[in-house]
Amino acid sequence: MESPTLFSNFPISPDILKAIEDMGFEEPTPIQTLAIPPILEGRDVTGQAQTGTGKTAAFGIPAIELVNAGDRTTQVLVLSPTRELAIQTAEEFGRLARHRGAVSVLPVYGGQPIERQFRALRQGAQIVVGTPGRVIDHLDRGTLDLSGVKMAILDEADQMLDMGFRDDIEAILSATPAERQTVLFSATMPKPIREISRRFQRNPEFVRVQHRQLTVPQIEQSYLEVRRGDKMEILCRILDIYDPSLALVFCNTKRGVDEVTSGLQGRGYFAEGLHGDMKQVQRDRVMAKFRAGSIDVLIATDVAARGIDVDDVDTVINFDVPQDVEYYVHRIGRTARAGRTGRAITFVGPKEIYKLRTIQKFAKIRIGRIPLPTAEDVAESKTRNLANKVKETIDEGGIERYTEAVERLMVEEYTSLEIAAALMKIQLDTGAEPEAAPELSRDESGGEPGMVRLMLSVGKRQQIRPGDIVGAIAGETGIPGRSIGAITIRESRTYVDIPAEMVAQVMERMRGKSVRGFPVDITPASGRVE
Repeated sequence: MESPTLFSNFPISPDILKAIEDMGFEEPTPIQTLAIPPILEGRDVTGQAQTGTGKTAAFGIPAIELVNAGDRTTQVLVLSPTRELAIQTAEEFGRLARHRGAVSVLPVYGGQPIERQFRALRQGAQIVVGTPGRVIDHLDRGTLDLSGVKMAILDEADQMLDMGFRDDIEAILSATPAERQTVLFSATMPKPIREISRRFQRNPEFVRVQHRQLTVPQIEQSYLEVRRGDKMEILCRILDIYDPSLALVFCNTKRGVDEVTSGLQGRGYFAEGLHGDMKQVQRDRVMAKFRAGSIDVLIATDVAARGIDVDDVDTVINFDVPQDVEYYVHRIGRTARAGRTGRAITFVGPKEIYKLRTIQKFAKIRIGRIPLPTAEDVAESKTRNLANKVKETIDEGGIERYTEAVERLMVEEYTSLEIAAALMKIQLDTGAEPEAAPELSRDESGGEPGMVRLMLSVGKRQQIRPGDIVGAIAGETGIPGRSIGAITIRESRTYVDIPAEMVAQVMERMRGKSVRGFPVDITPASGRVE
């Protein structure tokens, strides 16, 4: 496996590297790898790249590197075709410039009160991201001075031309210094784009990423529209409904992997994470467990997933829409190995539909939308899956000793149908409870050393399991599931040991919350378990 390119390989300042690290990204996308070096060198660049390939950072990182934070004049100008893209670009610049000091990023677009933009421009904005029409408006009013621009960026240039902005673009670029650096990104390269490049760029370097066509038709591909706050719950429902033998869950960032791993473990799933911050011995240990089937859900970043070669993966879930079309191809190619069929499901946020369209267009595939699964869907699926397992068990044979036990119950005037239904109810309503943690010696405060025992007002009567308690506390408070200590479930109450320093946080955030749909009160326990 070849060594990946890292952001630290680029000659960029530590503050921008720190911002990239905060955002959780491990390595640059292909277009970033190609475009960042020549832009940093001060060369004009023409890039052919689509939305959703990471191109904003491809020009954003060098642009922010260029800005003199002590100079309040406008030094970077970005032209975007729509106000939505202008806002997204400005937000991305803001995240990248987080540790840069007093760098101001201002989006200017129609539909926003222009007086607010007047005030912001008077105060000084080193980076202006705007639509051509609103930028021209400010130039005509004399409220925007482009004489200090060092870099001009045309983003989605072909779309701006399709919208009739060619004259505005030429007028805006003519208002900037002739010695400025000009960067142009476009999904296509029609003749008008090439003409603008010839007129306003100096010997530009052309960069382009060739996307391969997807050739895995045996993979069933679908997506769900899901809000970020609902992703964990939907992920659990998907895993419960499809009950995959081995599943790969992809996140865009290392932080995302840690959060999803903790959330799944807290809810009782056999899950482990894999990302670039882990030592090789840790990665090898996780992969060995995944191959052996002792964990059935592996959460990974794109970088960490390189080299994963497991034939039995039947489900790939994109918890985050990938940054690049190529990443999508690589991700879902982890399933349907060795002639098998596979399933790929992508979680798409309300503002990410355009990324999905890009993937479909350039991978030449169709990804169908499926409805969000409900709790009733999960219950129905569990019943169906259990019925199928019963059939398989009967066909396999070897059930004679259990037949005798059922016959003894039938002597007591229970019908075979009642016995079967009761067994199914036991299995589906309570599940197989995890092995209880061993009892440890405790002091009178109720917890093992360093722990404090809390009491919750639910128990066996509500069919509560240890996984429900861990999942609720970890999900509501954000503390890792592994930090939660011993759990003892009684008929109408549950005792749980919490690290002393986290007790206040747990009690505050669990107030008014529920476990398995049952409202719960949480109070300090008085000493030993009753």
